[in-house]
Amino acid sequence: MSKPIVAIVGRPNVGKSTLFNALAGEKISIVKDYPGVTRDRIYADVTWLNYQFTMIDTGGIEPESKDLMLKHMRAQAEIAIETADVILFITDVRQGLVDADFRVADMLRKSGKPVILIVNKVDSFEKFMSDVYEFYNLGIGDPVPVSAASRLGIGDMLDEVAKYFPQNDEEEVEDERPRVAIVGKPNVGKSSIINRLVGEERVIVSDIAGTTRDAIDTAITWQDKEYVFIDTAGLRRKSKIKEELERFSIIRTVTAVERADVVVVVIDAEEGVTEQDAKIAGIAHERGKGIIIAVNKWDAIEKDDKTIYEHTRRIRDILAFMPYAEIVFISAKTGQRVNKIFDVMDVVIQNHALRIATGVLNEIMMEAVAMQQPPSDKGKRLKLYYITQVAIKPPTFVIFVNDKQLMHYSYTRYIENRIRDAFGFSGTSLKFIIRERKEKE
Repeated sequence: MSKPIVAIVGRPNVGKSTLFNALAGEKISIVKDYPGVTRDRIYADVTWLNYQFTMIDTGGIEPESKDLMLKHMRAQAEIAIETADVILFITDVRQGLVDADFRVADMLRKSGKPVILIVNKVDSFEKFMSDVYEFYNLGIGDPVPVSAASRLGIGDMLDEVAKYFPQNDEEEVEDERPRVAIVGKPNVGKSSIINRLVGEERVIVSDIAGTTRDAIDTAITWQDKEYVFIDTAGLRRKSKIKEELERFSIIRTVTAVERADVVVVVIDAEEGVTEQDAKIAGIAHERGKGIIIAVNKWDAIEKDDKTIYEHTRRIRDILAFMPYAEIVFISAKTGQRVNKIFDVMDVVIQNHALRIATGVLNEIMMEAVAMQQPPSDKGKRLKLYYITQVAIKPPTFVIFVNDKQLMHYSYTRYIENRIRDAFGFSGTSLKFIIRERKEKE
């Protein structure tokens, strides 16, 4: 089940980024005392009790501003509202209730999403509670007083948020169909790829409502196998400013990736891999998804016998953090190799859910140790006792050692490479957890 999405919205300079940083546990958003600093929406994964959710920080909403940057920030906030499961509406007790708060409240009511009204900067409940009551006038529910800077009232606020999350004891119908998100910057051909896949004569298409989002997912049957494609074509916005379009793409990418088993990252062959492409691919990598890099518009490239090799090398260099990703060169316009996505996808899906017997894993590890001795420090050598696989999607392994401080990242990567040599695991990351175990007397 994907993580719920919680969006923090409100006017500029009411403390949204301060609250975001307090929940995320680190200073991810830049906090200044003037409006308009948080121009990019920023996201973080948050854990509260036994709940996990993805939190979105947004630029401030100025409902009627003609300032270009504030209009763009408002558009970002609107996308966050569209994709959120729960909305935290932040107001400022020190500024008091202002007209813009009423207009934001009207916008949130129209969204139909659960809204929790937060009154921020309440550094003393005794001093400010009488001012908090004024916010009942918004007609959007009971105000929850907090101080993001002092971290007062945060627990009560999160308890309110958690009321809107699916409860763990609720039975959920398991959908076994692989879920595929096609993501990428605007105008790289995501819609064209889906349309090409849907338009094939051998494909049966039906529209089904997204289970947790307003977007429409598309069920596609290919050679008697059914896949659910998660629609991210709506990333394009009315704004014609390319940089703003790229910023808009991040949050919908996050929500699509959360729901997917496999992520197809679409890259423009003419433009090559960009920093934005790396950010989008990184979101899928961090969440341990199966990953395919689809280089689209391949028909527009002048080619010789070295072209694919050179493009592959550049992609591998820039996306060096995910050397396992599968790469396909396609053209949605001509249909060139588009159906190969299904073949590669089946391999990635299989690898993403692959389990390896513990005995086999330990044979591989012991052979690896014999070929390359573990590192030592100050006369103490790392010892690897045991390895076992504890999860899939992504395949996750626990290695028991005598001292995990000695288990350098490079040696973990060495063990990973030996496992990949034996089983491939193409298209999926592998996760390793290092645990200490005392030697027996």
